[in-house]
Amino acid sequence: MARFDRLEVLNEIMRIGLVPLFYHADVEVAQRIVAACRAGGARVVEYTNRGDNAYRVFANLVSHFAQVDPSVILGIGSVLDPATAALYIASGANFVVGSVLNPEVARLCNRRKVPYTPGCASPSEISQAEELGVEIVKVFPGCAVGGPDFVKAVLGPTPWTRMMPTSGVEPTEESIRAWFQAGVAAVGMGSKLVRKEWVEAGDYDAIAAQTAQVIAWIRQVRGESSPR
Repeated sequence: MARFDRLEVLNEIMRIGLVPLFYHADVEVAQRIVAACRAGGARVVEYTNRGDNAYRVFANLVSHFAQVDPSVILGIGSVLDPATAALYIASGANFVVGSVLNPEVARLCNRRKVPYTPGCASPSEISQAEELGVEIVKVFPGCAVGGPDFVKAVLGPTPWTRMMPTSGVEPTEESIRAWFQAGVAAVGMGSKLVRKEWVEAGDYDAIAAQTAQVIAWIRQVRGESSPR
């Protein structure tokens, strides 16, 4: 079951503003990636449900970090159905992310007080997600639905909406500034943050440094002079 309270998870996502996400089948490599993200200042990390037996790797990550760094908040991504969501919640997921909106997953997560962030690509999907109790919607795919302009357009009539785009967020000051000035609550970043070549080379310091730089840009655009 989740170790972290639902409100703490949501507040931490919005406080930091960045959720790194990745998949790797090797347990030890996955541990090092999470540790690198945490070293860079990202306390909340999403492991994606992409490969066979991914839940075994995830369960290991949960157990490992509960011992070596209990501050790490681990969640699961690429969840499409309630059975998969239930499996990962039982394995210790503190939040559930999907590329699509599934009302049954929303109800399951609500029942267990676990944050659910579904993928939404239209104002109607966002509204439906909010009616199902979703606090932060995943704008997906962020680059294809209209980028920061889409965020601005949605927030016009519904300024209470909280959005976290993925796919289309670049690890550059220009990209981070555009998304946050548009009004996002946070951004998700995968292969452009946890780069394949860095992982293959074992250069986890590069992942930590890139994570720290992205978080620094987020603080700058928010007008935060130092970490809170």
